[in-house]
Amino acid sequence: MALEQLYDMLQRCQVLADDSFKPEDYEQFQSAGRACLERGGAAQVLEVVQDEKNKAIVRSMGWNLLGPLVQVILQKDEKSLQHCLSIFAHLLDVSVADIRPAGAKPPLWSFFQSQTSPRSALEKGIQLLRLSSFLLKLGDKKAASVGMALSTILNQLSRLPVPYTREQEEDDAHGLCRCCTALPGFVGPLVEEAKQTRPGGRGAELRTELLKFCMKSLREPLLQAQLGDDPDSPADSPLRRFASQILATLLSLGESLPHLLFHHVLKKKEETGFLEEDARYSRESLACLAYLLFVQRAAIDRFPAVFSPVFVLRCNMQYVDILLSRTEESRVSKGLDLYEQSLVRTEDGSLPVELLELRVFLSVPQNLVKVMTLCPIPHLRTKGLAVFQLSIDKLDMEAKYKFFRCLLKTSHHAGVEGYIIKNIKNQIDFALKPGNGSVWFSGAQLLPLLRSVLTLPEGPETDLLQNLDRVMESLNLLRYLLIRDKEWDNQTGIWTELYKIEENYLKPLRTGLNMSKAHYEAELKSTKEIKKLKGQKESRPVCTVTVGNEKLPNMTPEMQVQVLHSALFTFDLMESVLTRIEEIIEVKENWVSQHITGT
Repeated sequence: MALEQLYDMLQRCQVLADDSFKPEDYEQFQSAGRACLERGGAAQVLEVVQDEKNKAIVRSMGWNLLGPLVQVILQKDEKSLQHCLSIFAHLLDVSVADIRPAGAKPPLWSFFQSQTSPRSALEKGIQLLRLSSFLLKLGDKKAASVGMALSTILNQLSRLPVPYTREQEEDDAHGLCRCCTALPGFVGPLVEEAKQTRPGGRGAELRTELLKFCMKSLREPLLQAQLGDDPDSPADSPLRRFASQILATLLSLGESLPHLLFHHVLKKKEETGFLEEDARYSRESLACLAYLLFVQRAAIDRFPAVFSPVFVLRCNMQYVDILLSRTEESRVSKGLDLYEQSLVRTEDGSLPVELLELRVFLSVPQNLVKVMTLCPIPHLRTKGLAVFQLSIDKLDMEAKYKFFRCLLKTSHHAGVEGYIIKNIKNQIDFALKPGNGSVWFSGAQLLPLLRSVLTLPEGPETDLLQNLDRVMESLNLLRYLLIRDKEWDNQTGIWTELYKIEENYLKPLRTGLNMSKAHYEAELKSTKEIKKLKGQKESRPVCTVTVGNEKLPNMTPEMQVQVLHSALFTFDLMESVLTRIEEIIEVKENWVSQHITGT
């Protein structure tokens, strides 16, 4: 059926001039040719393209078969391989026929016939594509051919592993760096021609295809590449050169870097065109562009310096959010670097609370929390914590206050909650110093925040070990307030709120602590008795631990005793701070009572 459709289309078009072909003719040629190739009809397609009657058709439409051809070649089907390589070679030879000396032997026939490895043939084909002058001879139809060629090449490059270290980049075992080095030479002449066209004018299609090539290159392979300023990423590495050349191509095509990166903030109404239709769902490409510009400082001299650091941060937050929402090391690392570099350019305490009304200013910290708590790569967790603290430092007082309240409700992680409470303590300490008064971290405004800190999620039955970080930081904060803020000053309102804190926090905590200690002491006693009864000869595991629906290695009695001792030590530590707080409160109450009696 597909072959019959192809023959019918050829018969109809053989009598037409080159400029009379309709879009549906191109579409039918591609769909019928693709179907024939995929169903093992490469021999028949080869006869079609070699038929002299079809020469004009092949010259205009042949490149539409490039994608299907490469897919069949990579499948390494021995029956179709040689026929597909011959078709590929013939398409190239037909395209360069006008610039080859008369009578010269087509160089590609013997080359492709000598290739036995599909990968070798494809790599050599990419090298030959550097001679892009033949595409310039295709007239008005060149844009579709250029788009097909570049899209196919990038699709194949996306299958190759991206080098991670300098050694891998130098070895270039899979040829990715060689291909990235060759690609700018291929698109160079095409860019020069596109520069002569105006947006919306004749030849605009070629410019659009080159823009798509740049955007796709930013997503793959550059977003996956390690481009950081470290010994494993030298300044002269092929991938960094490729990144610089992509930015240079964008600028040569007349693209505005602020428009590309900030269009989602600057635009006043929905626009149609390349960005809306093609790159709107590929914001990863723009995220990579932002990284290259603001972290790698590539083409930064071509970026206008009129935008304020706060505005640049606001625009970049969308890209930071995209990168941090992923789990791949290359994306998370770039997201952290972009967020850090966007923050360091702003002054401490300069970000207003209005920014928190933007969804992205809350989703980025939430993604950052996931990096800090769930990322399996230690240096990214450490970097995530440093950037998290930097983001807090840049908020003004009111923004810090509301940010803390939000994170306490949404983080659902005791370690993060403990870190937030530690920051609250630091802000209160700053506010209590002379000349640093803050309405948000003292007086009546502070009390709602303290109530959200000094609470147990499940009352006396709260798992104190699971919530250790939060409980310890809460106790440290309360102890600090009772010592630092004198009852006659009561700048924080802690003494007014103390009776509620005792009733709603300290007493339930004391009850939960006693219950937990009694439980673990009983478990320890039971474990020791079991161990004594079984004796030293039998070391069969007696305890199984399950975390996240996965069973951990069984615990021996010795290991179980060690864990129980560690838990009891933690409870003793918690009790010592709690006891100290109770002593401070008792001393203050006695002093007040004596003072009243004395008067």
